[in-house]
Amino acid sequence: MRDGDDSARVTVATGDEIGRLSAAFNDMSQERQRLAEQRKAMVSDVAHELRTPVSNIRGWLEAVEDGIAEPDDALNSSLLEEALQLQHIIDDLQDLAAADAGTLRVHPEAVRLGDILEQVAAAHRARAASAGVALTVTPGDLGLQADPVRLRQAVGNLVSNAIRHTPPGGSVSLRGYADDDRIVIDITDTGTGIAPDDLPHVFDRFWRAEKSRNRQTGGSGLGLAIVRQLAESHGGTATVASAGRDQGSTFSLRLGGGV
Repeated sequence: MRDGDDSARVTVATGDEIGRLSAAFNDMSQERQRLAEQRKAMVSDVAHELRTPVSNIRGWLEAVEDGIAEPDDALNSSLLEEALQLQHIIDDLQDLAAADAGTLRVHPEAVRLGDILEQVAAAHRARAASAGVALTVTPGDLGLQADPVRLRQAVGNLVSNAIRHTPPGGSVSLRGYADDDRIVIDITDTGTGIAPDDLPHVFDRFWRAEKSRNRQTGGSGLGLAIVRQLAESHGGTATVASAGRDQGSTFSLRLGGGV
């Protein structure tokens, strides 16, 4: 392991202290190997995500410089869209880096859950209508201590994801309610659903059920990882449930008690 071989394992032959030490060593070695593979995959994924918008911007600017393309309004809009996508990826990476470093700060205050959900729905209603998806809200008259900006970010990521994976004619619903001493926010869609084998990986960074990396259907692969971090920064959890492919999904945020 000192030489970088994280595949090292020892034989567990007894049930005494040495055996338990050997088992703990194997667990540590396996976790080190998993983290090393995860780091390598993340570097590759970051490079891929940044390369696409940068390559598009560079290609169009070179085309303008060579006189192949005209710098008209359509081209300016296209370049702006790519730049915004690039900024979005960088912002997501900064949020995750801050979470890893323990510096992702939230500023809780008394908020009304209904106001948060209505604001998120209003921000996504035009996009839902364009996609042919019905967007509904059952806000619940509840109060809680939360950072309103970060909470809108978390719910907004989930709503955006739900709309992206719901075909025309489907629906996405937001519901807020109290469950014992917790405030729960459910985002339920009638979309493509999630296979049982994929459920444990949904909140992993850069993970996509569709391996094609199609940004129209897969996003950057960071939004759900950020949702989990934001939920945990509020002392809560983020979970997902789905009966399988084409069965829709429900993402849930469980946060602190109401006020």
